[in-house]
Amino acid sequence: MEILTFDQLPQGGFAGLKERRFVTDKRVFNTSSQAKAVDGIGNFIYLADANFNPKGETGMHGHREVDVISIMVEGRVSHAGSLEHGQGLNAGYSQVQRAGGQGFEHNEINPDTSSNQMIQLWVTPDEAGEPAGYKMYPPVKGEVTHIYGGPKDQSQTFYSATSISVANTFAKQTIQQDGEVMAYLSKGRGIANGQPIEARTLIRSESGVTFEAQEESQLILIYVS
Repeated sequence: MEILTFDQLPQGGFAGLKERRFVTDKRVFNTSSQAKAVDGIGNFIYLADANFNPKGETGMHGHREVDVISIMVEGRVSHAGSLEHGQGLNAGYSQVQRAGGQGFEHNEINPDTSSNQMIQLWVTPDEAGEPAGYKMYPPVKGEVTHIYGGPKDQSQTFYSATSISVANTFAKQTIQQDGEVMAYLSKGRGIANGQPIEARTLIRSESGVTFEAQEESQLILIYVS
């Protein structure tokens, strides 16, 4: 099992936020400038852990042929842009935007006078030229919520062979995912495959992960279906 922690990464950021980038896949990024950041799995190419400044925002910008997944940890953001303008994203919620060939523009804004925390992941689509789309998923305490990936013959999530799920756990709850998996503990602390881990830790395992929460936690799972 490989482990990468927040403190091992350089502080970066842009506009109204500070971030540390855990995954910048060399298929897309110039990794020579990304220090210790690692490659993803499947079509998963990017993960950043960001704190927005009070009243901070990303600024309006565009994406094309990438799926952008935003997961709130603490605080909230106001979503503006060409898809579902005016949505609000509170702690625990997940927002998935498919750019496709059509593309989209967005600006994520911290409406509060205190800092927040948001995780952003990028996945390249299995097929080019898809229409742009938007989905939101509320947290379900104590359950694993599947927010991305799956077959074409369903509409609950955007289809992809790469899957993402989010667990907002109770203390003492156990979460298990088999096979090759990357898992990001965005909040809380626990035991992963027998090893203690703290919040803001990325793990990678070729043979699955078993996570035992020691307190209320948020665990993001990335795996190939």
